[in-house]
Amino acid sequence: MYKFLEHAADMGIYGEGNSFEQAFVEGEKAVFDLMVKIGQVEQKKKVKIKAEADDLAALFVEWLNELITAKDVEGLYFSKFEVKIKQKDSKYKLKGKAWGEPFNPEKHTEVNVEVKGATYSGLECGQKEGRYFCQCVVDI
Repeated sequence: MYKFLEHAADMGIYGEGNSFEQAFVEGEKAVFDLMVKIGQVEQKKKVKIKAEADDLAALFVEWLNELITAKDVEGLYFSKFEVKIKQKDSKYKLKGKAWGEPFNPEKHTEVNVEVKGATYSGLECGQKEGRYFCQCVVDI
């Protein structure tokens, strides 16, 4: 499950799942669904992503920003995501994959906003009612 959170200037995103890994995936779906209807994006090309941070919340922002950068560098919009998170020493390390395709204006007819990056504003990761969640504000 993912949803959008209201914010005065930008947009808040929220991802929730049965694990932090699922929450990260749902958060990324929210980011890309802000840009283009992800239901229209086929999984034609795979990109590998790595991120590292001191805590899970910071790792969430790093993960989002790595995929936004991959979108810009590779010219792809993503619709499927996979994440593995491990804690090693005092760091959290993420290895992920994303599948997508290049933007095609004839196919991707529901273009919304361009997400420039994830921020630490409104950043929170935690548990509630047996579910895991992460949220933050993205710059649009």
